[in-house]
Amino acid sequence: MSHRAISRRTVLRGIGAAVALPVLEAMSPNRFAFGLPSLATPAQANPVRMMFVYLPNGQHMPDWTPEAVGSDFELPPILKNLEKFKGQMNVLSGLALDGARAHGDGPGDHARAVAAFLTGAHPRKTDGSDIFNGVSIDQLAASRIGHLTRLPSLELGTEASAPAGRCDSGYSCAYTSNMSWRTETSPVAKEIDPAFVFDRLFKGSEMALTPEERERRDRRRKSVLDFVAEDAKSLHQALGANDKRKLDEYLHGIREIEQRLAKSEKLRHEDAELPDLYRPEGVPRDYGEHLKLLMDMVVLAFQTDSTRVVTLMFGNAGSNRSYKQIGVADGHHDVSHHGNSAEKQAKISLINQYHSQLFAYFLERLNSIQEPTGSLLDNSMIVYGSGIGDGNRHNHDDLPILLAGRGGGSIEAGRHLRFARNTPLTNLYLTMLNKVGVAETKFSDSTSPLPL
Repeated sequence: MSHRAISRRTVLRGIGAAVALPVLEAMSPNRFAFGLPSLATPAQANPVRMMFVYLPNGQHMPDWTPEAVGSDFELPPILKNLEKFKGQMNVLSGLALDGARAHGDGPGDHARAVAAFLTGAHPRKTDGSDIFNGVSIDQLAASRIGHLTRLPSLELGTEASAPAGRCDSGYSCAYTSNMSWRTETSPVAKEIDPAFVFDRLFKGSEMALTPEERERRDRRRKSVLDFVAEDAKSLHQALGANDKRKLDEYLHGIREIEQRLAKSEKLRHEDAELPDLYRPEGVPRDYGEHLKLLMDMVVLAFQTDSTRVVTLMFGNAGSNRSYKQIGVADGHHDVSHHGNSAEKQAKISLINQYHSQLFAYFLERLNSIQEPTGSLLDNSMIVYGSGIGDGNRHNHDDLPILLAGRGGGSIEAGRHLRFARNTPLTNLYLTMLNKVGVAETKFSDSTSPLPL
């Protein structure tokens, strides 16, 4: 039986819903089929995605840095959870963030570390309206390749962004809670509610709905998949066996996330105990589930080529969240100031290991999805790290930086690379820009592309 080609931009539509599709064998950039709607933007078969994950309060560096350099190295305790993906990532030592240093501005290292992490700039010290930073690498990339996808970028996190206020030694809360900056004076607020992210990815235009349609949709409260069922059935009947399997797995994944969102909402209302931190409406109380849901949204966004640029903050600058679920009742920021206490160092290492465990979940999800050439992880570049080295010293050199993914085959992975002391972190970003097709010769304080 022959099967007709469909466009890579084909979507399933229904009342108030639009579900993009993963890469299927039947897809062709030049043909449309089955009478299904399509987004007109052309796309690569295997686009390269970029993502930046920020970890607050640095890391316990003795448990982060591998001893050996090259491909024959052992992963230390914090990174041991990533053993399965050792051949698909590089640990990068020696990188520095000069913009996060004081340069005469005194304390405020946490604020500067977040503000400078993706900009490389030295933020103006102010808690007023005259904030000034730099354009972040994710927003520069979004301005150049964002037109290729439905969403130019996604900005996510577990703690809300703030536009103003005094947060860290005279620095505005805009610096401590935002690492994406569209312009020097305009931070991009992140979304912390997985349900809102889901709606951005899968709900159709509200403006296109009549009041009666909106009321009917809300009253029925069906799965987004129920609204696109007719399109899905039509497409499924016309696909080959492999594509049918891929489509079934993808739609099952969406349904599973919907069920988890609903369960999280139910538990939030049934549990009267107040959480340790303020939780806006709809955000899961469990930190691990919160992050997993956000990361699952990223997987779906990458899988459907809804965006190629994502940022995710595990916590805002100086986050003092406790981690009772792993036996650490102390605040994260408090124990990061360990003062060489062996007990506190053990606790900060446990928190760091828990974060890497959650990151391993994300890499597993990416690696499980196959594209025509390699997995979703192979076709991505994901920076995982912090703008602070050791939380006790507040240093901004020899940062904990890991790069996961092979950038569509352009990156040799499976190595621990040690660069010259004070090599700009922005050299890495310049390399990443080039690998997603943005031809730049300099970004912020970069000196040259990082050889990867």
